[in-house]
Amino acid sequence: LLLSRTAEKMDFKELQDVPMDVKFPAQEEAILAYWDEIDAFQTSLKMSKEEGRPEFTFYDGPPFATGMPHYGHILAGTIKDCVTRYAHMTGYHVERKWGWDTHGLPVEYEIDQKLGIKSRQDVLDMTVKKYNDECRSVVMRYAGEWKRVVRRLARWIDMENDYKTLDPTFMETVWWVCKQMFDKDLVYRGYKVMPYSTACATPLSNFEAGQNYKDVSDPECVVAFPVKDMEPPTSFLAWTTTPWTLPSNLALCVNPAMEYSTIQDKKTEAIYIVATARIIQVFKKPTEYTVMKTCLGSELVGLKYEPLFPYFVATKGDAAYRVLSDAYVTDTGGTGVVHQAPAFGEDDYRVCLAHGVIEKGESVPCPVDDDGRFTDEVPDFVKQHVKEADKAILADIKARGRLIKSGAIKHSYPFCWRSDTPLIYKAVPSWFVKVESIKEKLVKNNEATHWVPDFVKEKRFHNWLVGARDWAISRNRFWGTPLPIWRSDDWEEIICVGSIDELEQLSGVRVTDLHKDSVDHITIPSKQGRGDLKRVDEVFDCWFESGSMPYAQCHYPFENKERFEKGFPADFIAEGLDQTRGWFYTLTVIGTALFDSSPFKHVIVNGLVLASDGKKMSKRLKNYPDPELVINAHGADALRMYLINSPVVRAEELRFREEGVKDVVRDVFLPWYNAYRFLVQVVKQYEEENGEKIVCSMAFQKSENTMDQWVQAAAAGLLAFVKKEMEAYRLYTVVPRLLRFIEDLTNWYVKMNRKRLKGTLGRADAKQSIAVLFKVLMELTRAMAPLTPMLCEMIYLNLRTLLPESERMASVHFTRIPEPNEEALDARMEEKVRRMQVLIEKGRNARDKRGVSLRIPIKKITVICPNPDVLSDLDSLRAYILEELNIRELEVTKEEGGLVVRSAAPDNTILGKRLGKAFREVSQAIKGLTNEQLIQYETEGKLEVAGQELSGDDLKVSRAFNGDTTHIQAETYEDCLAMLDFEMTDELRKEGLAREVVARVQALRKKGGLQVADMVEIWYECAEGALSAAITDLMSTIAATTKVDLLPLAQKPAAATVLVEGDEEIAGAKLKLVLTPAELRCDPEACKAITDDVDALIQAVQGLELKSAVKALDRAGALPVTVGGKEVSLTYNTHVFLSTAALQKKA
Repeated sequence: LLLSRTAEKMDFKELQDVPMDVKFPAQEEAILAYWDEIDAFQTSLKMSKEEGRPEFTFYDGPPFATGMPHYGHILAGTIKDCVTRYAHMTGYHVERKWGWDTHGLPVEYEIDQKLGIKSRQDVLDMTVKKYNDECRSVVMRYAGEWKRVVRRLARWIDMENDYKTLDPTFMETVWWVCKQMFDKDLVYRGYKVMPYSTACATPLSNFEAGQNYKDVSDPECVVAFPVKDMEPPTSFLAWTTTPWTLPSNLALCVNPAMEYSTIQDKKTEAIYIVATARIIQVFKKPTEYTVMKTCLGSELVGLKYEPLFPYFVATKGDAAYRVLSDAYVTDTGGTGVVHQAPAFGEDDYRVCLAHGVIEKGESVPCPVDDDGRFTDEVPDFVKQHVKEADKAILADIKARGRLIKSGAIKHSYPFCWRSDTPLIYKAVPSWFVKVESIKEKLVKNNEATHWVPDFVKEKRFHNWLVGARDWAISRNRFWGTPLPIWRSDDWEEIICVGSIDELEQLSGVRVTDLHKDSVDHITIPSKQGRGDLKRVDEVFDCWFESGSMPYAQCHYPFENKERFEKGFPADFIAEGLDQTRGWFYTLTVIGTALFDSSPFKHVIVNGLVLASDGKKMSKRLKNYPDPELVINAHGADALRMYLINSPVVRAEELRFREEGVKDVVRDVFLPWYNAYRFLVQVVKQYEEENGEKIVCSMAFQKSENTMDQWVQAAAAGLLAFVKKEMEAYRLYTVVPRLLRFIEDLTNWYVKMNRKRLKGTLGRADAKQSIAVLFKVLMELTRAMAPLTPMLCEMIYLNLRTLLPESERMASVHFTRIPEPNEEALDARMEEKVRRMQVLIEKGRNARDKRGVSLRIPIKKITVICPNPDVLSDLDSLRAYILEELNIRELEVTKEEGGLVVRSAAPDNTILGKRLGKAFREVSQAIKGLTNEQLIQYETEGKLEVAGQELSGDDLKVSRAFNGDTTHIQAETYEDCLAMLDFEMTDELRKEGLAREVVARVQALRKKGGLQVADMVEIWYECAEGALSAAITDLMSTIAATTKVDLLPLAQKPAAATVLVEGDEEIAGAKLKLVLTPAELRCDPEACKAITDDVDALIQAVQGLELKSAVKALDRAGALPVTVGGKEVSLTYNTHVFLSTAALQKKA
């Protein structure tokens, strides 16, 4: 339909033919071009703004533009697009602004690799300005690719007026956010042990550290720590997998409640203290040692030991090198004695701080530089990378007799997600937000939000908030928003700057950029006489920036203040499950800190898209198909539908299969498209045959036809359901219901009303059914538009031509999703048809079991059911059941006549819980219940079994057929038994053959690309026998569908053009079919009465254009033809005929 049209020509006024074959990707490209031509997205925004619609606020988290979009981005983007399109189509004005995360580690790491930067000093040597210029040059590298993919996915979002975290306006708001928190005493400087990337020279968040765990082999060792002044000489044994932390050891830690043993090595006579449960870490057999005594860990606290290395004895000797206690020590590994290096372990730091080994705010012994190398504080290993120093450290310990045992251990260890190098844990000075002080507010504000699915809010996110710790918001890097904090040399005077204007007021310097190279040189005179204040070195963690995006994207509060406050908090956000500890968390912390509010009301959380084998998608492994290739093959709408109709929209995992996208096209789009195509065909056929233009309406179509009533009720029910569920953001319930309606529309309504729609049952019936089909198809198209925007646009642009011109819109996305029609809603009608559908499905199952094609009629179906409503419903739909199942007779009855036998099974869950020990006896008795007892249970609703009264759902009663199955195939469902009689007669077999012939003719028409309106002659050839007899005897039945009698192939004129031909086999008999174009035929004898020159008349008739002649005959019943300068009138079916078959029939 659209491929042959340029974008500007798609605004057609008349209904267009719809081709049989469709390439959805190509159609989508045409739609995208049309949207570009009419500037559809911006036009929709302009329209909704001019209408004064209420605002629907949406925040979009910024992705990095240094990598290509993947399925995770496509999924989240699709969810966002579906919800915001729906909001627009239900009466809201929805601004959608794209953002870019331009700062942070991904960019810096790329530049480090490009320039060969190995250390922080390398950056300082080249100057921060040059380094940041390099970063700036690559941040938007893939922006063009992102724009192309986002457009191709039909996502409507403003990527031209985007925000970037590097924009001065964005950075200024980040400064303002920090200033607000600083002024509320929520920001402080301290030390924190954090995951640290030595390759990138920066700490990472716990969230980032958790992204890349690997199984690795590391050294493990058991080291002796001799207790001071103890006789006989005794040593604590501590186990570690990080020998490089031993030079920084300041304490040992035991569990106060655990039992510890003093043991003697029988071989060396050395005495050690270890946890009793962990002696196995040192000795494999009890025969290798002797237990001298045991005690609780609490009795060991305070014991002093000989330092392993001398490096910090001078500065920490008085407070350090003693035994501490904490419950985090376990007996599941190691020796039960944990060595404490507070600079390199989160628990180490906490425990040493609690026991006064270190003091809060003071520097912690940390002899490792930014690049992971030992400093001169540890002269024996200076400049060695810590991971490479393990061997040398172990050799040194061994040489001094302190190494008791060593080896290797394979365990899961965190790696840097960017550099793919092992992380270490390291105490770094950092700036923190006091999250713990606002924890209760975080939990309270989270309770006011709505999450889909809700378990993410109530479990995962709630638990994360409850356990939240102070948030380290700074990074020791260069490319980011600098912390707006200036301090004196002695740290006694600290100020936080909240804007460019404030910086100018304090320093006298006006800046236009806020990156490090633009502000680091600026000093602020002290107000306390402490000289010039200098800016602290750190930049913000990029998570702080993304958490500030609600405010920074619109430069709040410096601009757009009133508009922002009116739309805050956002109505909707969406991201992946991993963001519960990322963006969702930072948004919540900052929103609570600033306004004591969550910055969003509703959130949809999606799960992870995995490769088909269940593994993480990997470019290196190439274990997933390229998204653009999938789109080019099957279409973006199909990909969108596949994703949002999967468990991934319920925060579960999806194993991506390209076959699943293909299935959407086959099982959803093609049936839907064919129903749309069929509507167009019957409209054109009606208009051509009746000379009347069809004008449709979206109003309720009053009809006496049951299926008309049902499909309108189903459509109204669908719209009501979609409205309710979309208001609750439950995409995972909406999509299956929409797909079910497509199934009902295509496989039930259209299929069961083909004759009406084609006009077989009369003009009025055809017009009525066309109006109904148009209405519900338009309702479906508009309801589906947010989910499959391009397919719906394609259908709408053509079908809108059937509406009055005043009701036509330039795009389906400019329309509103229809409200459910109260007059159409009819739950009782939906139930009635559902019962019919179930019976028909059961009948089809029975045919499959017997191997009997639907084209072969069968004698009878009998339905036995005690529910009179069911029987009445089925009886009222008798004609549909008989036709769909191709059955001669339907009987519905409640009389069982001994044909039904019941059996029962207990509901184990209900009865087991209620009856306890009596359940076994009752369960056995249930198996012996008779048919009569179960009838009593169904009738009275209760029954005493083994002394226990059973009622309600206690029993699950099932039915079975109790009769001769020679010809009967029985199907049970709900409380019904359906019996199909498959006894065959010659008459039934003959009709089955005739139906097969019709099917082969129709398939041949399709193969030849013929349209419904294309008139043909049908010629056949087959040997004498059952098939030829069926064709001859049931020719009228065949012609009722083919519109023309079949003629013997031997009579085909030699000059006739063959359109398509085929060799078929039916029930073992060969059948040849040939289709040629229909031609007007004259009866020479009859024509002699109206002309002397019959040959000239026949020649003149054959020269007429067939369709024009047919219209004239349909309109007037006669055809005027000029012969020898004289006009004669040929009467339809007297002088002139529409086919050879019609002429022969007269003869």
